[in-house]
Amino acid sequence: MGIAAIVRGAWRASILASATLCALPAAAQDSGDLRFCPNRPSLGASACTTDPGHVQFEVSALDWQRDDNAQEREDQLLVADLLARTGIGPQTEMQIGWTAFGTARLRDKPTGDVSRDNAVGDVRFAVRQNLRNPDGAGLSFGIEPFVVLPVGGAPIGSGDWEAGAMVPVTYDLSPSLNLAFTGQVAALADEDGDGRHLNTSGIIGLGCQLSDAVTWTSEVSMERDDDPVGDETYVLAAQSLAWQPTKRMQLDVLAAAGLNQATPDIRIALGGAILF
Repeated sequence: MGIAAIVRGAWRASILASATLCALPAAAQDSGDLRFCPNRPSLGASACTTDPGHVQFEVSALDWQRDDNAQEREDQLLVADLLARTGIGPQTEMQIGWTAFGTARLRDKPTGDVSRDNAVGDVRFAVRQNLRNPDGAGLSFGIEPFVVLPVGGAPIGSGDWEAGAMVPVTYDLSPSLNLAFTGQVAALADEDGDGRHLNTSGIIGLGCQLSDAVTWTSEVSMERDDDPVGDETYVLAAQSLAWQPTKRMQLDVLAAAGLNQATPDIRIALGGAILF
C-alpha cells in the first residue's frame, strides 16, 4: 500500500473519530473580550478580525507536500511561511504574508535524475473587512481582497503579480460545532509567465470544539485553475487539530490528501500563532 493510500485511509478514519468526539459535550469556552482567531491550520479562512491595537503572527514552521506519479516524484518544503495580521478598525484588519524559504525537489523515475530549486516566496497584502460579528460568533462573514507581489523566485514564487478576493462565512451550529465556507476568485499568473488566468475555489469545513483549548476541523476543498498551459481541477480533503495552551497562543497540525489525480497526494503542515 502506497503512502498516499495510507494517508487517505487515515483521513477517513479521522472523520469517524471527529464525528464521535463532536457528539460529546464540549467544555465551555471562556474567551472574554479577547479576539484570537487564527486562520491556521485550516485550508479556509474565518471572517473574524484582529482587535485594533493588536498584532497576530501566524507561522507554518514546516509545510511539506508530495506529488507522486509513474514518471516523477515532486517534494516541496516551505519553511517559515509567515502571516502578520494587524487590527486597524473595529471590523477591519490588514495582512501581510511571506514565505521565507522554500525548496522543490523533482526526481525523474525512469532516469533517476534529481533536480532541486530553492527560493523565497512572494509577498501577499490583504485587507479583511468583516461585515457581521467580527469576533466570529454566530453568523459571521466578510470580504478579503488581496494582491500578490512577485518578489520571490520559481518554483516557490509565481513570477508575476496576482490579485483576487476571498469571501469567508462561518456559522455556529451549536456551542461546539461551527460550519465554515470560504470562496475565492483570483487572477493568477500563467505558468508560462505570459499574462494571468481565472482561478476559483471553494472550501467547506466543520469545526468541532473538543474542549476549552482544542479544536478539530474537517474540510474539503475544490479548486478550478484555468491556466492556458493546461487547466486543472484540484480536490483536497484535510483534517487539522489546534491547541491553545493560553488565550494568546496556538500550536497546530494539518494533514491533507489529494482526492483526484491532478491534486498533490499528501500535505503536512506544523505551526502556530501568537497574539500581541
